[in-house]
Amino acid sequence: MNDAKILRKLAYSYSEIAYSSRNFENIKLHKAVNDLKMIRPVVLIDELPWNEMNINDELTLQCTDPYLRSVEWFFRTNIYMNKYMPADMIVPPFFPVHKIINSTGIGITIDEEIVVTDKENHIVSHKYNDILSSEEDLEKVHEPVITYDEEETLRRYNLVGEIFGDILPVKLAGVGFYGNTSWDQISRYRGVTNLLMDLIERPEFMHKTIRKFTDISLSYIKQLEDLDLLDTNTYNLHCTAIHTDDLPGKEFDGEKVTRKNIWGRGAAQIFGSVSKQMHEEFDINYMIETIGQCGLSYYGCCEPLDKKIDMVAKIPNLRKISITPWADVDIAAEAIGKKYVLASKPNPSSVAVPMLNKESLRKEIGRILDACKRNNCSCDIVLKDISSCHRRPQNIFEWEQTVMEMVRNY
Repeated sequence: MNDAKILRKLAYSYSEIAYSSRNFENIKLHKAVNDLKMIRPVVLIDELPWNEMNINDELTLQCTDPYLRSVEWFFRTNIYMNKYMPADMIVPPFFPVHKIINSTGIGITIDEEIVVTDKENHIVSHKYNDILSSEEDLEKVHEPVITYDEEETLRRYNLVGEIFGDILPVKLAGVGFYGNTSWDQISRYRGVTNLLMDLIERPEFMHKTIRKFTDISLSYIKQLEDLDLLDTNTYNLHCTAIHTDDLPGKEFDGEKVTRKNIWGRGAAQIFGSVSKQMHEEFDINYMIETIGQCGLSYYGCCEPLDKKIDMVAKIPNLRKISITPWADVDIAAEAIGKKYVLASKPNPSSVAVPMLNKESLRKEIGRILDACKRNNCSCDIVLKDISSCHRRPQNIFEWEQTVMEMVRNY
């Protein structure tokens, strides 16, 4: 079988990365950051424009079986990143076969129009039509029913185990963190303008809306717990470091993993343009019920939170706060101090140019590092949301080299 030959070769190359001393040293760096005992800031790169990055066919898939092609992609992308832009990446010392989790849905579907500027890029422009503007619309929304397709999951597990299990361990992987971004979801059913206007003009209806979506989120995590589909053996928290010694462990083998054993991950990107008071009333108060019940919580994505740190701090077990390019890192670092991890997101537009401006990059990263050092912040730096590198992968490679040099001299 040609697919098996391809995957065995890739599995061997991947295992060399997974069992390298650097991989295990990077895990220690990640833990130190998340446990507020930072050795130095960690740097990660994620959400890449893979359609612009294929060098010498190193990302060209050769397998024919649909599932095995996804396995091949996992290997090829990790090997590629380790070769060209490793930063402080870590990979699991096993191949994860993700448990197949199905949902009945919540009773409504997105109605959207899209505009495509690059057919090879999954980043497109969206226009969302409002399908959730009335009480009648809201009544259609219901909690989903979650099921686990154990038969197909085990078929995949056995398939890859037979192919390369003697080279690299194969493990079943569940859901590694509890994600709740209800307002980002609601915006896709309503459109941005309608949502923001109704926060002002129809606050009671919007409370009913977020109440229903919060109940859906709570139902989802409860069903995952009941079905034993949560997992503590995971390596990524939506683009950022996940390792920590501060999550409560299970008391004995065989006990189900609950939300107390995992991270909660919340955000309300659409609230980047609302007041702190409105943000707290319509989102943070509901986050307290959801991700706030996890062992540790991480809040924020692209919404600027530099002037809202005290508000975010009301989420129980808060450990990490996202600071975007649109936030003032000096203000954020002063408010965060030693209490939380400052999860910095440098501007990805820096690599979407014909030639990387290293002087400008050093100023941007230097300001982040100076703010964190001045305020004793634990920090991770994540380059993400990269929709383009101007078809010049070297921009990202040079970004990695420049930033790694700076953090090693931190």
